[in-house]
Amino acid sequence: MTEQKTPTALGTEKIGKLLIQYAIPAIIAMTASSLYNMVDSIFIGHGVGAMAISGLALTFPLMNLAAAFGSLVGVGAATLMSVKLGQKDYVTAQRVLGNVFVLNIIIGVAFTLLVFPFLDPILYFFGGSDETVKYAREFMQVILLGNVVTHLYLGLNSVLRASGHPQKAMFATITTVLINVVLAPLFIFVFDWGIRGAATATVCAQLIALIWQIHLFLRKDELIRLQKGIFRLRRRIVLDSLAIGMSPFLMNMASCFIVILINQGLKAHGGDLAIGAFGIVNRITFVFVMIVLGFNQGMQPIAGYNFGAKLYSRVTQVLKVTICCATIVTTIGFLVGMFIPELTSSIFTSDKELIEISAKGFRVVVLFYPLVGFQMVASNFFQSIGMASKAIFLSLTRQMLFLVPCLLILPHYYGQLGVWASMPVADCAASLVSACMLIWQFRQFKKNPSLG
Repeated sequence: MTEQKTPTALGTEKIGKLLIQYAIPAIIAMTASSLYNMVDSIFIGHGVGAMAISGLALTFPLMNLAAAFGSLVGVGAATLMSVKLGQKDYVTAQRVLGNVFVLNIIIGVAFTLLVFPFLDPILYFFGGSDETVKYAREFMQVILLGNVVTHLYLGLNSVLRASGHPQKAMFATITTVLINVVLAPLFIFVFDWGIRGAATATVCAQLIALIWQIHLFLRKDELIRLQKGIFRLRRRIVLDSLAIGMSPFLMNMASCFIVILINQGLKAHGGDLAIGAFGIVNRITFVFVMIVLGFNQGMQPIAGYNFGAKLYSRVTQVLKVTICCATIVTTIGFLVGMFIPELTSSIFTSDKELIEISAKGFRVVVLFYPLVGFQMVASNFFQSIGMASKAIFLSLTRQMLFLVPCLLILPHYYGQLGVWASMPVADCAASLVSACMLIWQFRQFKKNPSLG
């Protein structure tokens, strides 16, 4: 893989070439991450059964909640690490690494201790029944016991990327997927561990990647490495990391709340299989979302650099190119959902009723899906040019401003269809708000280019 361009080239190189250069590693990593989530669902669906798929879907809010606390530390610390390295403050950068290590252990243990005793009531609250909770419980018990491993793996991967090793971070992500693909069928089908086997495969894959990450950070030729004296928590580092990580934390918390509402709505109006259907649809659409996030990650440094350099025509150009790429991706998702939903759903299960419910839901969910790519890019664009508050507003608009009211209102009138329809309605409304904000912002730039 070719090396990324120097910062100066961000203002001179062709935009399309730059976007490909910066986006491809991110897309590979993001796609691997989405496949990582799909693997468990596929093997569980075929190896354990339809109700196990529904049980797995019950765990989504808890997984989002764990991810929220992970991003609170990981994303914030990675950003702080980048800043300190840019300032050549290597002593503080070392301490950031040590603090990430300790904080992830503390949060990982605390999360397990708080959730484990109340696991069953939580799962029932998420929309579970006696049929599905037993599968969700078996899966989450293993995941919670390995929660410290998960937090450390994700946290160190963020720091690995921030400390100048994006390809090694990508390799760690891809490695966990490949190990999971090998171990999951072995544990489920050969050892007959059922859904616990899938969870065990997940934790084992992350543990192997974590050992490799620790090995990298112990190397003496690394600028940022694990060593004595860096593990004492520093108040300023902890507070700065948590402040920076608050945005992704809130977004993950919102996702957790949304999935709970969706599961409860589907449970009330469609039963256990409807929850399983959402789990399948969510896994499929997640792939397209992650690819768009990869394009967004590629756009960020290009848009940010050129905005700072006041090369506004290039800022506009990279935005347009990224929107086109993202729209193509989500349009493919739309076509898959409209024309081959049964085929894609059958990847996860052979249960005909579950496939039928999933296909119907898939068609509804992707109704305005081509607009999703635009909405995601618009939100990320504001973040790229330093307008964090507007980025957070647009990111939360779809979930909290539109999706929550839809999920509370539409199911009362349209039942299960109302739950599914809430998602495209929110997509459409959020895209209109994003378009209005983007148009207004560019008019402001024309009036006063120094704004920002």
